[in-house]
Amino acid sequence: MHADLSRLTFRPERRYSAVIAQQGRVQLDADLNEQTAIQLHQARTIAADLIGRHGGPRDAAGFKIDYVGGKHDIDTLHIQGGRYYVDGILLDATRPAPGVPVPDDDAEEQEQDTAAPPAHWTYWDQPDGFRDPEKPGDRLPSPATSPFVVYLSVWERAVSAAEDPALREVALGAAMPDTAARVKVVWQVLPLSLAALDIEETDPSKEVVRAAFDKWARKQATPTARLAARSERPDHADEDPCLVKPDARYRGQENQLYRVEVHAGGEAKDATFKWSRENGSVVFPVDELDGTWVQLASLGHDDKLDLDVGDHVELTDTAYASRLEPLPLLRIEELDLPGRRVRLSAEPDPSVGRLPHLNPFLRRWDHHEGPRRKGRTTALKGGAVPVVEGEWLPLEDGVEVYFAKGAAYRTGDHWIIPARTATGSVEWPTNAARRPLLRGPFGIVRSFAPLALVKGEGGTVDLRLAFNPLASSIPAADEATLAAEEQARREEQLAEDPSRGRSQTTADAEAAAEGDE
Repeated sequence: MHADLSRLTFRPERRYSAVIAQQGRVQLDADLNEQTAIQLHQARTIAADLIGRHGGPRDAAGFKIDYVGGKHDIDTLHIQGGRYYVDGILLDATRPAPGVPVPDDDAEEQEQDTAAPPAHWTYWDQPDGFRDPEKPGDRLPSPATSPFVVYLSVWERAVSAAEDPALREVALGAAMPDTAARVKVVWQVLPLSLAALDIEETDPSKEVVRAAFDKWARKQATPTARLAARSERPDHADEDPCLVKPDARYRGQENQLYRVEVHAGGEAKDATFKWSRENGSVVFPVDELDGTWVQLASLGHDDKLDLDVGDHVELTDTAYASRLEPLPLLRIEELDLPGRRVRLSAEPDPSVGRLPHLNPFLRRWDHHEGPRRKGRTTALKGGAVPVVEGEWLPLEDGVEVYFAKGAAYRTGDHWIIPARTATGSVEWPTNAARRPLLRGPFGIVRSFAPLALVKGEGGTVDLRLAFNPLASSIPAADEATLAAEEQARREEQLAEDPSRGRSQTTADAEAAAEGDE
């Protein structure tokens, strides 16, 4: 998650069930976040164990898919409302009802303004999809390539006040930094060809499609990239003991949380990564774009969290953050402090940052060049660092990372590396010989579920699963048991307090008499 954190401490293999606060101790963000992670892990594990990999309540299952094509200008899908669970994660496809504005004097204009949107989502306006009919690859498969599978892609991402201004408490003042960030569940309804599932049949059954999809989903959800981190005292280390301990392998002067994130995915020869010493949390809301000049709401709150010439930044917005598509990282070439403007090394992609309602922002990354290899500095590719497998790659201040050989990389996958001045090292698991261990990404965790097999004008086959509620009426035999238990309870009360029993008997007699009348 791109958030200003000290570190992430939740590890399911440790089997902790709760975080216990102690009096008189320092309160850390990591402790509170671990408690949240423990509860979320427990809740989702229970839901997945009871429901299975995916499913919805039988009377309120969401994400029913209807294909609309043929005579229409552009083919689309209708996504019906309701709830659905994927790997224990609750999704809700119910479209929120629009707000009703206060009536004005012009009744006719008021009727036009309050035209109700459809009760369902469509493929083109789904809240986290941001599909564009003009963008290659976004259109649904043509009728000639039917049938195809429609599926759910589910993952989570962090949202800060730069992307959602409603998170900022205005009472704290404009100069006050934001407070807590949020984690958002992203769901996207997407098409998938039968060829991608290795299905050769032209009219496959539900069982064939589900089995092929499960195989495909397991492969997509399982990352192959692995990384290790360490701290090694560089040859040019500063020897001033007033700043850093002479024997420290991590040479930074402050505690940091390094984030190494895959920028462009693919095989190692094509993949790139970027890194941040602040977990990618340094962001700047964009007010206006003018060519290569970007006007920002703020240039930062201090020297540590500001922008400087030479910094690499990523101009993005809600749509691109949700689509997980890499954009070129641009370099800051010039600062205009009075005007709160920066000049970038190139004009940003015209499809990003132009719509205010998508809350565009700049995210700062802290690499300035690639690592030194064989006496030369590696050139950046698209503003990011090329992935090199099988070698230790220096980041800064003695922090190094190692990518395992033979992996495939996915945009957005990342690793978190705490660096601490107290130990002069990074926190990373090692074996008994103190050799760093290779680990898979900390995220992004991806989940998938099939929704429908679309046969074009031939109809749609529902691939969803449903479950019944656990509660049911009490059987008659159980009612008799309860009555017997109640009678035994009354007899026990009578033995302990005869007067109470006589009062109850009198009350029963009076009730019976009223019934006879």
